[in-house]
Amino acid sequence: MGGLSIWHWIIVLVVVLLVFGTKRLRNAGRDLGEAVKGFKEGMRDPDKPAGRLGNERTSESQEQSERDRSER
Repeated sequence: MGGLSIWHWIIVLVVVLLVFGTKRLRNAGRDLGEAVKGFKEGMRDPDKPAGRLGNERTSESQEQSERDRSER
């Protein structure tokens, strides 16, 4: 009854990849990264309203999100 070994984690990773697929996991990772980035920005600049943090995308990230949507 100890911790999980490396083989347990590998099996869990394979099952997660089979269930969700790599594309969905990649998108989830990107969304999580953007959320953390927005949180850090909000903590750095206390004068900025919280509702405006997510709306400041660069044109490059907007183009990328449009390409992602068109691939679906």
